[in-house]
Amino acid sequence: MRYAQGGGLTAERRAFREQVRLEAGVRFEAGEKTSAIARDLRVSGRSVERWRRAWREGGADALRSAGPASLPKLSEVQFAELEKELGKGPAAHGFEDQRWTLVRVQAVIGRRFRMRLSIATVWRLLKRHGWSWQAPARRALERDEHAVELWKQEVWPRIKAPRRRSGPGSSSRTRQDSR
Repeated sequence: MRYAQGGGLTAERRAFREQVRLEAGVRFEAGEKTSAIARDLRVSGRSVERWRRAWREGGADALRSAGPASLPKLSEVQFAELEKELGKGPAAHGFEDQRWTLVRVQAVIGRRFRMRLSIATVWRLLKRHGWSWQAPARRALERDEHAVELWKQEVWPRIKAPRRRSGPGSSSRTRQDSR
């Protein structure tokens, strides 16, 4: 992902980047070269050229921030409601066990807010608000250690074994050694 928490830039970071672009606009007016602007502002020459093109076509207003890339699918109030619903647990929503999956969260969002979100959007939404996937801390009580050991000794070596025997062979399809 491009940004650490799965969301876009913060308002402060967006404002900082806008100031960098506006500074470049002032320097465009002064007739400075792209390479000097890029070096001083610590950005790529390609970005400076893109900004210069926008500045030529629309002036300094073209360098201003257009705002966040997209608005959140759920408002802060709606997400707070969703967190309350998730806090009740999966059983309260008709699921047989106590695991929240993205599909289940998607179903709760659909029922509660009459909104259809993709699995990827649900994941980004949760990640943006500090949620993360969880792995079980312990092994399942139902785990049969003896069956696991047997599988490791008998089945795994067959799966792991190379498909062809090692040794000299021939690249000819008609010779016996090639099989």
